[in-house]
Amino acid sequence: MNLSILTSLRTRYAQIRQQSVQICAPLATEDYVVQPITDVSPPKWHLGHTTWFFENFLLIPYLPGYQVFNPAYPYFFNSYYESQGPRIHRSNRGNMTRPSVEDIYSFRAYVDQHLMELIPILEQSEASDAAEALFTLEVGLQHEQQHQELLVTDIKYILGNNPLFPVYTSAPDLAPTAPIRAAEWIEMSAGLYPIGHAGEGFCWDNELSAHQVYLQEYAIQDRLITNGEYLEFMQAGGYENYDHWLAEGWDWVKQLESKSPLYWYQQEGQWFNYTLQGLRPVDLHEPVTHVSYFEADAFARWKGLRLPTEQEWEAACTITEPTINGNFLEQKNWHPRGIGHSNDTQFLGDVWEWTASAYLPYPNYPRFKGALGEYNGKFMVNQMVLRGGSVATPQSHIRSTYRNFFQTDKRWQFTGIRLAR
Repeated sequence: MNLSILTSLRTRYAQIRQQSVQICAPLATEDYVVQPITDVSPPKWHLGHTTWFFENFLLIPYLPGYQVFNPAYPYFFNSYYESQGPRIHRSNRGNMTRPSVEDIYSFRAYVDQHLMELIPILEQSEASDAAEALFTLEVGLQHEQQHQELLVTDIKYILGNNPLFPVYTSAPDLAPTAPIRAAEWIEMSAGLYPIGHAGEGFCWDNELSAHQVYLQEYAIQDRLITNGEYLEFMQAGGYENYDHWLAEGWDWVKQLESKSPLYWYQQEGQWFNYTLQGLRPVDLHEPVTHVSYFEADAFARWKGLRLPTEQEWEAACTITEPTINGNFLEQKNWHPRGIGHSNDTQFLGDVWEWTASAYLPYPNYPRFKGALGEYNGKFMVNQMVLRGGSVATPQSHIRSTYRNFFQTDKRWQFTGIRLAR
């Protein structure tokens, strides 16, 4: 293994681990512990779980003489790995005052120190398992970046459901967005299109194997749906008309306390939404976000259109936005931005885009081996695919082939809408 590559790997490791800490820097100690709903994990759990991953899958099997930081921690910080032993129920993660936040940061420092000792050992080793360990390390880094997005969205849910509407950060200033241009249509010809990851670089197993699909002629909009457009749906009685909704979606919407996207609050006849900069009036020109699949699908039906399939989305993204240049975690905007009259197609960044595709394996799906095989494959049921990344996604983590997935009612992530016909 080339030393410069490993030096770069050590640098990446330090940067990614530090980014998780930076995301949590504005929090009060009390914020680290709360779990308001099962979907949301306490920030301290994310910090511990990502550290447990490195300890459990790298240090214990590969670093000679390594002593675990605390033998009780695997029970707290194992997420869903059946092969790795018992764990607390997901809904109970917020019931634990211990380990303390201070202890978890000590755990992170301990594991980071030993991980830096492990990399040179892997460099000098010619054993076949050294390559496997380096791959696991890469998976661990990608895994931590996924949890950085979850940290942002979980912190937003924790703070956004506090009636004080705490400010996470006061910068940057979210000035009103300039009026947005009309949406145009990207016309796509019928034919075969390559789908899935091909070539060099890391990808998840669910992005494989690369294959071709035949797509009928279709068109897809060149920007995201805005708050103003979604407000028109609300004002037209979109939440009261069953004809727009899937049957399960209609059952879901009847139980909503507020017939609006998550984090929207009406005060004296005006709509406000909670952002990580605090509560502010809804900006009509920003992309609508925090909507469920049910809401995205109902909006599309109301418009007489539909959501794109994930294959249609990927084909259009590959052709129109080949470079990753959007609004991501690194920009620290913490909120989707409108595009005004620019030519930005918004395929990458700002909000995850619901597609009309169920989350299923590709042809010749090569599931990861061992415990890592539990990472994606066992969730391929009752979920829908989202594409494109969001304002909470690390920019170095996303690509046009990346497949995110959630259940149809979930909306605490930065999820939005693009239409097709």
